Amino acid sequence: MTNWNILGHQWAVDLLRAQIQRGTLSHAYLFTGPSGVGRRTLALRFAQALLCPESPAPGEPCGTCRTCRQIEAMQYPDLTVVQAEKEGGVLKVEQVREVRQMLSLKPYQSRYRVALFLRFEEANPSAANALLKTLEEAPSHALLLLTADSPDSLLPTIVSRCQVLRLSPSPLETVEAALHEHGADPETAHLLAHLSGGRVGLAFRLLADPDSLDFRRQRIDELHRLLTASRVEKFAYAERLTDRKHAEKERPRETLLLWLSYWRDVLLAASGTSAPLMNVDRAEEIHALARQLGLDTARRLTTQAEKAIQQLDANVNPRLLVEVTLLDWPHV
Repeated sequence: MTNWNILGHQWAVDLLRAQIQRGTLSHAYLFTGPSGVGRRTLALRFAQALLCPESPAPGEPCGTCRTCRQIEAMQYPDLTVVQAEKEGGVLKVEQVREVRQMLSLKPYQSRYRVALFLRFEEANPSAANALLKTLEEAPSHALLLLTADSPDSLLPTIVSRCQVLRLSPSPLETVEAALHEHGADPETAHLLAHLSGGRVGLAFRLLADPDSLDFRRQRIDELHRLLTASRVEKFAYAERLTDRKHAEKERPRETLLLWLSYWRDVLLAASGTSAPLMNVDRAEEIHALARQLGLDTARRLTTQAEKAIQQLDANVNPRLLVEVTLLDWPHV
């Protein structure tokens, strides 16, 4: 496992491996980058490399022993994983306090107790302050691993107490080749590489979940229908999309994220940039819409979609939010 069985991020693997070999670990690490880029995977491989009892060499996890398998499944006794109940949710102070209590205890069967905080940008202010206190008072056997979109989304005092590893997406060609090697046909590999924007973890999640591609196709088709829909039809759609009884099926947040990816592509096409589209399979209609709407409208719709997601995460009335969003769309 020369690269810990990770696609890309060789520099980060080399750095962490060397720290394990030299015994110069930090007590806290922050893995940043866009969701799906491999933050959690790298953090788990780091834990495996540190705790594997059958390591073939210092800093190298075997990947197959009971410890490595348990860490991979996030079920190892000395590993605690903390995250909000759902993506876009809130990580609460009680969760951090429980981890703090756990870290004060000696490890069950290894040298370290590891706490992995996923998507810590979702922590509320009380939780962030509780983590800061934990970072300041962590015992020597504690290792804290955090993932977040960006260091800017966390308290500067938290970031300053962590070693920060900024992960970037891989080249699309690299992701496409890896998907093809894992059984994806060339067309699917090409599409998933673009939809993921080079985020390896996201690309492989999409490959393993064909229903997600069907959901995406349905939502973008609905976007086009809504551009010609009446006000009454838009109200009816907003009501259905945000019905709490069917929230798991309708997935309003995922819908807004898909719409955002589409409007960003329209903005790219309208601007004339050579940057690759995400929704590459809809390139023809995206360019047609970009010519029809123009740069200013495409920029406004993209900004509106970004704000809608932020407001949804801030618990703004979802039905009203979707209604306002749809009513602001152009009629084409």
